Amino acid sequence: MPNILIIDDDKLVCEATSILLRSKGYQVTTANDGQSGIDAVRGGGIDLAIVDLFMPDMDGTVVMSILRDVDPTITMIAASGFMFGGRCPEMPGFEAMANEAGAVATLYKPFRPGDVVQAVEQALNVSA
Repeated sequence: MPNILIIDDDKLVCEATSILLRSKGYQVTTANDGQSGIDAVRGGGIDLAIVDLFMPDMDGTVVMSILRDVDPTITMIAASGFMFGGRCPEMPGFEAMANEAGAVATLYKPFRPGDVVQAVEQALNVSA
């Protein structure tokens, strides 16, 4: 089963998303900051990364760029609570920024379980 890395400074987001994905049979690794996520990818065995775009230590787009350098085959999903339209006021350009950083999908916080599972399944199919 694919190993999914969740990079988010909110430990509750990591924990809840991890529980959900494990219940679907995925292996899950979590990192609470950008550098820990980068280190996890350097360690190998990560198939997909869900990356929070706004973290205090390192911007998520920077993290995604480094992840792409470390592993050009990694598939990534961008996540954040306030930069995409639909649930919160849209801030122009962020979805395009996520796509430019290499995201194949975006997730809105707070996550709906079905949205997470659907995004992960679609992202893994894109990378297959």
